[in-house]
Amino acid sequence: MENYRELMTHKLMEFLATHSGSYAEALFLIIVLAWVTVCAAILHFIFHKILIRFLTNSQLSDREGSWLNAFKKNKILHYLLLIVQAAIVQIQLNAWLGPESIALKPLNSITELFILFFGLKSVFALLNSFQSIMHSRSSKLNIPIRGAIQTAKLILSVLAGLIAVSIVLGKSIVVLLSGIGALSAVLMLVFKDPILGLAAGIQLSVNDMLMVGDWLEMPKYNADGEVEDIGLTTVKVQNWDKTITTIPTYALISDSFKNWRGMSDSGVRRIKRSLLINTPSIRFLDEEDIKKLKKSNLLSSYLENKTEVLQKENQKIQTDMTSKTNGKRITNIGVFRKYLVSYLKAHPRTRKDMTLMVRQLEPSNKGLPLEIYTYANTTVWTEYEDIQSDIFDHIFAVLGEFDLVSHESPIGADLKQLRSH
Repeated sequence: MENYRELMTHKLMEFLATHSGSYAEALFLIIVLAWVTVCAAILHFIFHKILIRFLTNSQLSDREGSWLNAFKKNKILHYLLLIVQAAIVQIQLNAWLGPESIALKPLNSITELFILFFGLKSVFALLNSFQSIMHSRSSKLNIPIRGAIQTAKLILSVLAGLIAVSIVLGKSIVVLLSGIGALSAVLMLVFKDPILGLAAGIQLSVNDMLMVGDWLEMPKYNADGEVEDIGLTTVKVQNWDKTITTIPTYALISDSFKNWRGMSDSGVRRIKRSLLINTPSIRFLDEEDIKKLKKSNLLSSYLENKTEVLQKENQKIQTDMTSKTNGKRITNIGVFRKYLVSYLKAHPRTRKDMTLMVRQLEPSNKGLPLEIYTYANTTVWTEYEDIQSDIFDHIFAVLGEFDLVSHESPIGADLKQLRSH
């Protein structure tokens, strides 16, 4: 085959030298380039109009979440066949043009750059396919996959750029790498954000601090919503009002943020809200009050046991019970607290195996705060708000049964009525 090529080349050059004289070499180069171009065009038609259609015209390639579908969308086969075309062109050029041809070296450089470019595009398409497959198969990823892929793309782009420069200059890439040290300060400045983002992404991944799908709250950046994407330089958060907030990736390491993933994974959400009791309404209960409250299913057994215990203790110390300062008595606020604990334990939407209590906080000029602390057995926002609202609807409705009054600051009508009196 090699002898046949040399024979054909020799005969063609003799023919051109006879008929065109000094223009023989130029005409030979034009003829070779025209032949190579025609062959490349034919190959392109066969590869991209026939072969790709045949390979991608499959039901498997249209199925969402499959590798074939991902390869089809990212045109991996398209890029690979372009590389094959460029390789065939280079083989033809080397076969027709001898080492003595001055056009061979630049043409080889062009084809090598073409192969390098579409080789890089093929790797990028493969990484994109991997990313889409990972996202389609898992709604939550334990690692910031997009940031890792962007890092890989950045490194590959830098390496491809160095190889391209070495091809153009005709120098070894080792020589170029030896001169990179002098540009390290400039490169650090140019790639500051990607480097910081890479370091932050590694820490986020290793420490399992954040992943796609988490509920992130970061007041400094007005971010309060679901993490949509963790990139090399930015993290995208869709807030609950449907706005988008972008946060520098390294800010998640340098600043503090709240991740609600623990709440989501536990399947519960805390209810921690207080109501203000007007302190003058707090008093001891008399026998009539106790008799009335014993009718409550949630309080009857408690009041029976409590009154019996207090009667025994008061009889033991033989104190004068006509004075409210003597002996032990039941208060309406104390019974109300016990009622609320029993009510929360009986509520079908609270978790009884987790902390459940009703406690008093420090009183202030606004009254005595009585805090409800329990957990709803859901993390769905609307359901959680319904449960919390139902609980407090009931609390405010039964408050009068204990002769308690919630604190409210006076409004204009109250002040007007006070002035008239």
